[in-house]
Amino acid sequence: MSKSAFAEKSKADELLEGLDDNQREAVCSLSGPVRILAGAGAGKTRTITRRIAYAVKTGNWDPQKTLAVTFSVKAAGEMRKRLSALGLEDKTQINVATFHSAALRQLRMVWRDVAESPFPHVVEDAHRLAFSAAKTVTCKDDYSHMEVRDILAEINRTKVSLINPDSYAYVCERTKRVPPAGLEPDTMSQIIKNYEMSKTALNQIDFDDILLIVCHIIREFPQCAEKICKNIAYLSVDEYQDVSPLQHRLMRMWLGLKEEKAKPKKSDMPSVCVVGDPGQTIYSFAGATSWYLLDFVNEFAPISADLRLDRDYRSTPQVINYANKILKSSPLSEDYLSLVTVRENGKRISRTVYKNDFEEAASVSAKIKNLLRSGVSADDIAVLMRINAQARPVAAEFRKAQIPFQIRKNPAFDSAGYMFDADDFKLFGSGDSKENNDVNSAAARSSDTKFSLGRVTISSIHAAKGLEWKHVFLIGCSEGLIPYGFIRDAQTLEEERRLLYVGVTRAEDVLNLSYAQAKNIDGAANRRPSRFLT
Repeated sequence: MSKSAFAEKSKADELLEGLDDNQREAVCSLSGPVRILAGAGAGKTRTITRRIAYAVKTGNWDPQKTLAVTFSVKAAGEMRKRLSALGLEDKTQINVATFHSAALRQLRMVWRDVAESPFPHVVEDAHRLAFSAAKTVTCKDDYSHMEVRDILAEINRTKVSLINPDSYAYVCERTKRVPPAGLEPDTMSQIIKNYEMSKTALNQIDFDDILLIVCHIIREFPQCAEKICKNIAYLSVDEYQDVSPLQHRLMRMWLGLKEEKAKPKKSDMPSVCVVGDPGQTIYSFAGATSWYLLDFVNEFAPISADLRLDRDYRSTPQVINYANKILKSSPLSEDYLSLVTVRENGKRISRTVYKNDFEEAASVSAKIKNLLRSGVSADDIAVLMRINAQARPVAAEFRKAQIPFQIRKNPAFDSAGYMFDADDFKLFGSGDSKENNDVNSAAARSSDTKFSLGRVTISSIHAAKGLEWKHVFLIGCSEGLIPYGFIRDAQTLEEERRLLYVGVTRAEDVLNLSYAQAKNIDGAANRRPSRFLT
């Protein structure tokens, strides 16, 4: 071995330092299909980035043919930052992107090979298009903003679930799904068709159209498929529990599996690694499913490695034991990881009952004020809740107490900044068009990844996923809030259980659970504790 080769191997071996046995095995499993089940606080991002860096530095992977996919711009940025810190300074070497960002660049690359028309524009106002479609089909023009929002969400969900509009009513019948806004299945089917026709007439596409079109191009245009897929020899997919059927289809096509049920040949197994946690599947309402994560060992059998990262480095034993109990009570408990804490004992979990929401907000505000006075940083404190509306009384009390705060709301799945990097938007249209400026403004608003120092976070649990704080106040732990509303089916109820689990595992040191017996000061005390509390 030459001196330079020996030096490179030594640098690569340094990437294995400080890893536990399971993390080390994951980093060193570089070929064939690999599944990594990674629990909350188990060092998932650290393991993924070291695995990529180790593969490149040992010469096993060509960085130019490496694609790492994650679900938000913030997560992609963090991954790039860590890869750079690990010695992969050239950010152009490895493609780290969201599904939509990666597909957009691929679509732009081959567009002139498959179409003579100009590259389509992104939908400027999907809400308006959805309203127009509903109005045209039903001859009704008094839909509320929330009804139109729900109609648009149903359109998007249908698309990512690969449900043809002509099959929509049949799917509703078989799955007992109830369309939004009081619509009948056949009517909703017509609204979906009208929405798509209107969009096409305007030469516009929405974000999920990008994935659909790339899938179509890979299937129907071999030369374009070669151009797209030749740069994807080593694929890593993070948050795999949240992929939709559409994203799953695109991933398979990237790997050269064009047929829906085709299995790779044993002699030609793709180098694909999926990472996820079934217990953190909380976006089923948007078409996500943990089925692909759970079935990966069958879909790509025989896989090279099936690993578990179940050692939690984030939270105290009190928090982890409580989180484990939440999932252990589930009828699907065998699908979930049971975390093992490595930290020393911390403070016990507090559970408090208040008379109403305003008393709860005032008490939480007072407790946080005392924490700040004792020297705790505001950045280390969060108030989490099931729905955005719960933030109002808390924010009002914070203003009274002059507590600095920031509010994080549920991420929008069709929000530009959630799916794309800022540079991607220059690919839509040309020059300084109004459409281009509008999209860039939307991206800037929705990709708020840099938070001001010294602020308490008020957040929905959905928006808090992937984050953690030393002190967490989880409010509204009552029936009707979590689980939210009147739950009719077991699948939705299970998602609510997982949502509470995600909220609990955001806490590093101290967890405070609470609920109010009534919503208003003069309201009846008709609330009871959430069935998920242990």
